[in-house]
Amino acid sequence: MQLEPGVLENRLVRLEPLADRHREGLRAACDADPELWERLYSFAMHGAHFEAGWAWLTGEVAAGRAIAFAVMTEGRCRGMTSFLAIEAPHAKAEIGATYYEPSARGGPVNPAAKRLLLDHAFAAGARRIYLHVDALNARSRAAVLKLGAVQEGMLRHDRVVWTGRIRDTVVFSVLAGEWPKVRAGLDARLAGY
Repeated sequence: MQLEPGVLENRLVRLEPLADRHREGLRAACDADPELWERLYSFAMHGAHFEAGWAWLTGEVAAGRAIAFAVMTEGRCRGMTSFLAIEAPHAKAEIGATYYEPSARGGPVNPAAKRLLLDHAFAAGARRIYLHVDALNARSRAAVLKLGAVQEGMLRHDRVVWTGRIRDTVVFSVLAGEWPKVRAGLDARLAGY
């Protein structure tokens, strides 16, 4: 697997490798829903927490463990998404660190962004792409299933989140052999937008 950063784009969304020019737009997007960060994220990027979250994510990119993207629509940063825990020898990676401002939720942004990420990963030789979702995050769990991913199970007491809560994590995946069917489903869904 040779997963490389680059601009990924379709008619609905543009994913740009996260750079300093996205910092203030992402800060504004993250500040649009502070309650969500408090309830459902394992790290924080709102308010006073933004700089530490930015440093963590860009540090993962610099170390080669992640590829982070600014999610752009209509020329504005609406959030972020990333490949995390990239394991090239095992041809797998996680899609995570995804956040969208409220105005970008519930429409084409998430399925369009995931379509780009999955296509990029499988074209680069991935055999497994997985997603970890907080068990309390019913909206994200439903969205991942709607993408066509398979729910594999739950990691009980998987991690301690930034607020100190012990999180259970639901694991989903898409395998290379499943990608054609998942892609067709996403394409049909996105054609409606």
